Amino acid sequence: MSSYWLTIQNNLFPWLEEELDDLTAKQMLLITVLETIRIEEHIPNYNGLVGRPQSDRVGIARAFIAKAIYDNISTTVMLIDRLECDMSLRQICGWERKSDIPSKSTFSRAFAEVSTSQVLEQIHESLIKDSYEGEIVGHLSRDSTAVEAREKPVKKVKEDKPKKKRGRPKKGEEVVKEPTRLKRQTKMNVTEMLEDLPKNCDIGCQKNSKGHTETGIGYKLHIDTIDGQLPISGVLTSASTHDRKNAIPLAEISGQRVTNLYDLMDYAYNAPAIKDKSIDLEHVPIIVTPAVTRF
Repeated sequence: MSSYWLTIQNNLFPWLEEELDDLTAKQMLLITVLETIRIEEHIPNYNGLVGRPQSDRVGIARAFIAKAIYDNISTTVMLIDRLECDMSLRQICGWERKSDIPSKSTFSRAFAEVSTSQVLEQIHESLIKDSYEGEIVGHLSRDSTAVEAREKPVKKVKEDKPKKKRGRPKKGEEVVKEPTRLKRQTKMNVTEMLEDLPKNCDIGCQKNSKGHTETGIGYKLHIDTIDGQLPISGVLTSASTHDRKNAIPLAEISGQRVTNLYDLMDYAYNAPAIKDKSIDLEHVPIIVTPAVTRF
């Protein structure tokens, strides 16, 4: 990253300051991010296709990044208003005139395309692989965090399960138990594991850093990070999804991107299948057990 920064600071910023007005701190941060991720290399080229030409998806994708960087831009309408009055930001995104800025509906459709096409995930994966190719990272930490959403939670549909007979089974009668999600994941690939996880907005509860249980509506983001707090992989699920159900797919995804030695997890991931997966990947699983308090 230091080589990226030196190139941007010594070559790109002086040239841009001659072409544009004085750059603000946010604009410089946006330029640095855009120059690092090269989002235009991951956007499909629609030129030459039959039908009505689509608006510049590269410019909209850059505006998508600007919306994430600017703290005071929370909606698409606010983003369009800012692009119309901020000439430097508009030119950084790739539009010279106000009339070049797409409409709100076009922005919404393009944002939906970016989300469903997983362009940002592909960019993140490419950056991680390029930066850590041939290197060994020490520790990989796995945990989750709640993501609140202003959505209506989806009601869970109860499955009609056959009633079980009370008491012990008869002699010679076999009782077939449905395999747990962890056992099913041991026979799945990454795509099948991710498709099997719940992704709807619902109600979940999680203990905070002080040990108190908090309830919220939204989702849960499961993340693998390495030394230096750099995220390697992430999976977004429903808020009610238990942490251990995402450990195996996260381990598979992270194993394809970096080579690490230790897997650090809290007690929520204490399961034999998770330990076995870590050992299969030639890692050392370290699962923190809760402290026992004696009175």
